[in-house]
Amino acid sequence: MFVTRSQQARWRRAGLALLAAAALTAIMAGCGLKAASQFIPPAEAGTVKPIPALDGVELTVGSKDFTEQLILGKIAVILLDVAGATVTDNTNIQGSNAARKALEGGSIDLYWEYTGTSWISYNTHTKPIKNQQRQWQVVHDEDIKENGVKWLPAADLNNTYALAVREEEAKNLDVQKLSDLEGLDTSDLTFCVESEFANRDDGFPGMLETYGMSLKQGGGKKVIPSGNVRNMETGVVYTATDKGTCNFGEVFTTDGRIKGLGLRVLEDDKQFFPNYNVAVTINEETYKQHPQLAQVFEGVTNELTNDEMAVLTSQVDMEGADPAIVARDWLKEKGFVT
Repeated sequence: MFVTRSQQARWRRAGLALLAAAALTAIMAGCGLKAASQFIPPAEAGTVKPIPALDGVELTVGSKDFTEQLILGKIAVILLDVAGATVTDNTNIQGSNAARKALEGGSIDLYWEYTGTSWISYNTHTKPIKNQQRQWQVVHDEDIKENGVKWLPAADLNNTYALAVREEEAKNLDVQKLSDLEGLDTSDLTFCVESEFANRDDGFPGMLETYGMSLKQGGGKKVIPSGNVRNMETGVVYTATDKGTCNFGEVFTTDGRIKGLGLRVLEDDKQFFPNYNVAVTINEETYKQHPQLAQVFEGVTNELTNDEMAVLTSQVDMEGADPAIVARDWLKEKGFVT
């Protein structure tokens, strides 16, 4: 969930909206943003109703450029449209830093962000905080004070790193949690990871260290031979793990391909990986003018969990559905819109 943490969105632009998006992309190229499809599925009020104070208020919504963010961005666009705002859809911004700069600079008014990403990448801290609520609180306090970014309450959805193994091999090796890896034969400890994860202290090396393993000789840890670790693109890791190219693959916990491919996520029983709970972040000036925005997102945030998002991302990544339709249908299913 950092700057280079990209999952290529399988984005289907719809009808004339494609032409509009292309035109807007050209306009925005100079400021580093990339517009998504402007397609907003029709929706009417459900439990989220029009808010008089937001009637006609012009708001610009952003998102990053991977599947989960595209869905979340469309959820925000649809909700604000139903609430009565005049919404500009600038979702599908390439890279976390670009999205964050757009928010701080006022090019967008709000987007969904992750606590761990802000704490480590934007607030430049190196040590994550284990407690999810505490992690959100310190990010909230520091961001409003130092950067003019308002954080709404976070969801249970925690899109953090994990290791997964295909179910058949998990049963064969009898592994359920990361602590089980240390007891395996070295020949079974084969890993597929992306290059960034492979080199981050809060990624692969730190995980190995925490669970009694190392890539280097000495220190009394079980040594993983360099030939046991294969670096590859993020999207390839899932299929490579499923096909047995390696036994253990780096995954993101809300990715629908985990369930779609029948992979088992190993429990991080020592809580090594940082928390990446998602929340709506709003430009402070926008929030001061329109504090009613918190009301729009309150119920939706409470419904966002890893299981819910895994289903939604699977519909896009495994079935080829349009993120905008997936977002709208989920909001209808939950009764937020009709």
